[in-house]
Amino acid sequence: MKAVGLSRYLPIDHVDSLLDLALPEPGAPQGHDVLVRVHAVSVNPVDTKQRAPRDGEVSPPRVLGFDASGTVEAVGAHVTAFAPGDEVYYAGDVTRPGSNAQWQWVDERLVGRKPTTLDFAEAAALPLTVLTAWELLFERMPLHFDDRRHVGQTLLVIGGAGGVGSIAIQLARHAGFTVVATASRDDSAEWCRRMGADHVVDHRQPLPAQLQALGIAQVEVALNLADTDHYWEVLGELLAPQGHVGLIVEPRGPLRIGDPYKAKCIGIHWEFMFARSRFQTADMVEQHRILSRVASLVDAGELRSTAHTSLGSINAANLREAHRLLEGGGVTGKLVLSGWE
Repeated sequence: MKAVGLSRYLPIDHVDSLLDLALPEPGAPQGHDVLVRVHAVSVNPVDTKQRAPRDGEVSPPRVLGFDASGTVEAVGAHVTAFAPGDEVYYAGDVTRPGSNAQWQWVDERLVGRKPTTLDFAEAAALPLTVLTAWELLFERMPLHFDDRRHVGQTLLVIGGAGGVGSIAIQLARHAGFTVVATASRDDSAEWCRRMGADHVVDHRQPLPAQLQALGIAQVEVALNLADTDHYWEVLGELLAPQGHVGLIVEPRGPLRIGDPYKAKCIGIHWEFMFARSRFQTADMVEQHRILSRVASLVDAGELRSTAHTSLGSINAANLREAHRLLEGGGVTGKLVLSGWE
C-alpha cells in the first residue's frame, strides 16, 4: 500500500524528512479494531512534534498522521459499532501507525461515524481538535455543553484561529458563553468571527486593556492554546475567582501555581487527547461517543468544519509542506489533504 513515513527524524526542509513508501497491506483486523481505507487526512502540530529532529534511525519506517476520514473495509471479532462500508472519522492513537497510509487499523472506541453533510476532507479536519476542545471544556472542566447554563459568562480563547481554537469557539458559543478570541492578523480575526467569536482582540497587545475597552473586567474561563508560559501571569490577573484555565501546550519552564491562582481558587486543567488511548483507560469509548455526537451537531447545522486550506493529494511533498507551514506558525484553521495519486 502507499504510505508516507520517516526513517530518520530530520528537519522538515530535508527532502528525506518524509518519504513516499510502499508498505505491505495490513492483515485482517483483530478484536476491537476496524480496518479503514483512508480517503483524507489533516495535519496537526502533534505531527510536527512527533517528526522533530532527534538522534536515531527508525526501522521499519514510522507512519505518522492522527486525523483521518475514510471507509471501513473490515472489522475485528469484537467490533459492534461499525460494519464494512461505513464512513468514519477519527484521530487515532499516538502509540500505533498513523493515518498517512492507504489503510489503517483503528480501535472502534476511538472512531465516530462521519458527518453525512461533510466530504471526507472537511470531516478529516475535525477529530483531534474537536476531541481536545470537548474533553477540555466539558470533561476536564465542570462546564456544560447543553442547556446554555453559561449565558452571561465570558470565555477567552488565546489562539482562536488555530485548529483547537476554531472548534472551541463554536462549542463555547453553543454552551452560552460570550466568546472573546485572540488573533493578530486581519484574516485570522475574520476567521474567528466566522467561527462565532463575539469579540476578537490582538494577542500581540496587552489583553487587560482590550478587554476593559469591551466592558469585560474579568473572564470566567480561559483557554490558553498558544503559549502557556507567556500568558500565565496575565491570565492569573484576568480570571475571575473560582474561574478555570485550560492548557494544552507543555510549558518551557516552571510556573508559579500559587497566588493569584491559589487566592482565587482557579482551577487548572490539562488536556491531552491521546491520554485515553495511550493508557487504555476504561472510558476509551467516550471518544467514540463525542465524535458521534459532534457528527449529529454538524449534520444539524450547529457546528461547522474547520478545514481552511487544501494542499492536494496525500504524498510526501504535500505533507512536508503542511509540516513546514505549521512549524512556521500562523496557520488558520486546519490543513487537509485528500486522495492518493
